[in-house]
Amino acid sequence: MPDVVRVEPDADVRTRLTPMYRVLIHNDDVTPMDFVVKVLQEIFKLEIFRAIKIMFEAHTSGVAHVVTEPLEKAEFHVEQCRSLSRARGFPLTFSIEPES
Repeated sequence: MPDVVRVEPDADVRTRLTPMYRVLIHNDDVTPMDFVVKVLQEIFKLEIFRAIKIMFEAHTSGVAHVVTEPLEKAEFHVEQCRSLSRARGFPLTFSIEPES
């Protein structure tokens, strides 16, 4: 019978989770509220009541948390929002920050 070599897995092997990022929406005095809600629904697939809540939070606080997601997805969504807003002449702004 041939010798059998057993390979033990490395005890320090850990699954690395993708870092998550917070997408934030910033208030401005130009973009209509209904357009903001529409963007939140279309881009982030939020239900109407959640989109309205986020829009009002940004309106009253200056900024609101929209979603937390991996960096590539967050960057893609922010770019979609920017393109949609600028095409209609609105300064609606989103930003990304690492989840703490």
